[in-house]
Amino acid sequence: MKRSKNYNNAKALIDNNKKYSPAEACELAKKTTTVKYDATIRASFKLNVDPRQADQQIRGAIVLPNGTGRSQKILVVTQGANTEVAKNAGADYVGDKEILEKVKGGWFDFDVIVATPDMMGELGKLGKILGPKGLMPNPKTGTVTPNIAQAVEEIKKGKVEYRVDKEGNINCLIGKSSFDTEKLLDNFNTIYGVIAKARPAAVKGVYIQSCTVSSNMGPGIRVDVQ
Repeated sequence: MKRSKNYNNAKALIDNNKKYSPAEACELAKKTTTVKYDATIRASFKLNVDPRQADQQIRGAIVLPNGTGRSQKILVVTQGANTEVAKNAGADYVGDKEILEKVKGGWFDFDVIVATPDMMGELGKLGKILGPKGLMPNPKTGTVTPNIAQAVEEIKKGKVEYRVDKEGNINCLIGKSSFDTEKLLDNFNTIYGVIAKARPAAVKGVYIQSCTVSSNMGPGIRVDVQ
């Protein structure tokens, strides 16, 4: 694959034979961004798990201590008194069956859906639309909850979801290239700690096999997490 000059210049700053400390990796990710905008920085973990096994389907959500550096539009699907609760908490859109009809018609001007349990029957009807887009609310990530205010506030503060894919990888946002290295490192250590604690009892040998930190369109930086 032919790479741009900017990418090759960024790649030259990285020693492919070295595994960097998390702090060094976060600093390099800032230096090796190849875009002009405030690039997103992610951490990718390769895990020794079999996602086909129910006890190895690692998934959840966590509020990063320094936020994500981006704002997310939240749609709350609820009814009754919770409608005002959601609005007061800062939800961008609030509605019930009527707003779901808009979604069914192709409206997706939001990043995340939070729903009260009583509305999941209606949301389930849109599973084929929301599922492939990763928008279906789930109790494991705190997006199906009776405590709407808390859910909205956490997302606004910088809550991120993590989920192992069928290949055993987890990719998670840890911040922006404009963040201080210390803030990126703090976020990285937080998500690393959560993933490490989620180790299934059935896993033998090395659990976190590898880790890479990178920015949008930037080269991957191998991290020493052992």
